[in-house]
Amino acid sequence: MMKLFSLIALTGLLFSCSPKIKATKVDTTNAGIKTGAEQTELYLPLIKGKRVAILANQTSIIGKTHLVDSLQKLGVNIVKVFGPEHGFRGNASAGAKVSDEIDQRTGIPIISLYGKKNKPSKEDLADVDILIYDLQDVGVRFYTNINALSRLMEACEESKKTLLILDRPNPNRYLIDGPVLDMKYKSGIGMFPIPMSHGLTVAEFAQMANGEGWLKNRVKADLKIIPVANYNHDMPYTLPVPPSPNLNTQQAILLYPSVCMFEGVYVNHGRGTYNPFTILGSPAYKGIYEFSFTPKSIKGMAETPIFMDEVCYGIDLRNYDTQKLVKSKKINFEWIMELYKAHPKKEQFFESKFSNQMNNIEIQIGRGDFRQQIIDGVPIETIRAGWEPGLKAYKEMRKKYLLYP
Repeated sequence: MMKLFSLIALTGLLFSCSPKIKATKVDTTNAGIKTGAEQTELYLPLIKGKRVAILANQTSIIGKTHLVDSLQKLGVNIVKVFGPEHGFRGNASAGAKVSDEIDQRTGIPIISLYGKKNKPSKEDLADVDILIYDLQDVGVRFYTNINALSRLMEACEESKKTLLILDRPNPNRYLIDGPVLDMKYKSGIGMFPIPMSHGLTVAEFAQMANGEGWLKNRVKADLKIIPVANYNHDMPYTLPVPPSPNLNTQQAILLYPSVCMFEGVYVNHGRGTYNPFTILGSPAYKGIYEFSFTPKSIKGMAETPIFMDEVCYGIDLRNYDTQKLVKSKKINFEWIMELYKAHPKKEQFFESKFSNQMNNIEIQIGRGDFRQQIIDGVPIETIRAGWEPGLKAYKEMRKKYLLYP
């Protein structure tokens, strides 16, 4: 049974470190917002005296201190930590396999869930009484934290353990857009029938996965949730810690829903620079665009980026006014349409064999017709009309699982 704990119910049931991110021009102090992790008075009674495991990374903080360090000081018995993509300390490159290790700061064993296995085994959980999930998400389908959450939910149900979710705000909370995933294109970056940008916090997603029967064998995990206090989906939120190496600015986080689709085409989207997801380009655009950059191998970010050591020309979005996206409540598809039209070798633009990317555009977008629609010059309004029935149904279904106004 899912239990929700709030600030006014300290003991009872109410309802059944990394560098700071540079803020964009429109900033927020996050005044008054308290993440689930910060509300220790609500969940310490649930974990004191128990053997605790935590799925965490560098975003799992209370103030400026890591959750693991904070809970240890409070006398919590943390027996192991599970690490997601990019690792427990968040310093592994995107897609890089991560090995098990002993955390040098705490001496706690770290079991990687982005290496030889992707979810805890029954053996891993044999000496665990309760698990905690505390990862900062960014609200898009192809960001893998919700996949890790779903697998942790399955593992908890299989071992009859409770999962405690410490919720955090969604920085792209305003955005519910893009096609709902056609499950024919299910992959490691799209496991559930949700839009490209889903408009949920991780706890809301967990409720949806339970309620819609999306877990393996349609099981339902036993969840306890600590919601974010003083928060709603209309409130902007600036992340205090980069959620992954290539989302290292607030600008990149807000552009991510619109720029990550370039993973599936023959264009560099800033990987191999210190401005990932804020610049777009290719050597092919020389003489077409003035702005240029040169991708390099950067350990922990992108070690073999597309067009490495080649000068790329294209679009600079580092100073783009992201409030335009917030006001429109839409993903920007104009950039991918523009760069396709400008590319001198259009037959290469969507072909992953040229771009050496892991994902093609169908996997990234979640539909099979987008490629041909762009090639044929179909207006974006017409393309969107094809998504609308599925998106409308999703928005209605989503209402059942919201924790915040």
